[in-house]
Amino acid sequence: MVHHMRSVLLRYIGICVIATCFILLLISGLPSALDTCKCEEQLDRDLQHERFHKSFRFENTDQKRLAIVVPFRDRFDELLQFAPHIAAFLSKQSVPFHIFVVNQNDRFRFNRASLINVGFLQVRNKYDYFAMHDVDLLPLNDNLRYEFPADGPLHISGPEFHPKYHYAAFIGGILLLRMEHFEQLNGMSNRYWGWGLEDDEFYVRIREAGLEVTRPKNITTGTNNTFLHVHDRVHRRRDTTKCFNQREVTRKRDRETGLSTVQYSIHSRRELTIDGVPVTVLNVDLFCDKQKTPWCECEPKTDNTNAKVPKKKSS
Repeated sequence: MVHHMRSVLLRYIGICVIATCFILLLISGLPSALDTCKCEEQLDRDLQHERFHKSFRFENTDQKRLAIVVPFRDRFDELLQFAPHIAAFLSKQSVPFHIFVVNQNDRFRFNRASLINVGFLQVRNKYDYFAMHDVDLLPLNDNLRYEFPADGPLHISGPEFHPKYHYAAFIGGILLLRMEHFEQLNGMSNRYWGWGLEDDEFYVRIREAGLEVTRPKNITTGTNNTFLHVHDRVHRRRDTTKCFNQREVTRKRDRETGLSTVQYSIHSRRELTIDGVPVTVLNVDLFCDKQKTPWCECEPKTDNTNAKVPKKKSS
C-alpha cells in the first residue's frame, strides 16, 4: 500500500514538473513590454521604408510613370518647399511619380541643360515620360494636368500664365516630354554655362523636328495666381555674365552637342525624404572642354579705374 502511494506521488510530481516547464516555455515565447515596444519600432521603420519606396512600386501598371528631373544647385530651402508641394499637387491627379534632384557638384558655372541631359539618362529606362522642372516654380491651379504628352512636348508653364516670361516661344519652367521625343531631339545643348537661353535653343530643336508644343487649356487664372514663383532675386542673383565669345556662340542653333555628347560622372547618389516625400539626389560632376566652351569659368570683372594708389610713407 505504501509502495503504491509512493508511486502515485512520484507520478503527480512528474506531471507537475512537466506542466510547469511547458507553461514556462509558453511564457518565454510571449513578447514582454520591451519586446512589444521593439515590435512597434520595427513596424514604424517598415512603414517608413515602404512609404519611401512607394513611388518606385507602381501597382497600376496601366498608368504612365513620370520622372520629375530638377536641375539644382544651392537651393535647398526652395527644395524643402518644392517636394511636399509637388507631392500634394500630383496626388490629386493620381500621377505615379518620383523626384530626381540633379545637383551640380563641380566648380563650373551652372549648366541647367546639361543637368537635364544627365537626369534624363538616369531615368529613361524606368519611366514613361519626364518633366524638366524648375525648383522655384510651384503650380497652384489644379487644372494644370501633368498628363502623358502623347502628341508632343507639353508646356505646363505657358507664357500666358508664367509670372515672369510672356514671349510666345518661351518653353522654360515646366516642360513634359516623352522619352523618345527627347532622344529624337538629342536632348539639350551643353554649351549654356551660366543663366539663360538654353530653353530658346531647345525650342528651335523642337520646331525643326516637326514637334508641336501644347499647353494646358481651360485655365482661368492669370500670371499672378497660376504659379508661385519662390525665387529670391536679391539673395540668389542670376549668373548672367558673358565672357570670351559666349554671346556669339550661344545665339546660334547648336548642331554639335546634346544628349549624346554630355560628359559627366556621378559623384554620389542619396535617397532622402522631405516631409515624408521620397527624393533621389544625384550629385553630378560635369566636364567642361575649355577649348570649345571656355566660358564655363568666367573671371570676375574688376574695375581699377577708381582704385586709390597708396601713399608712400614719409621716411
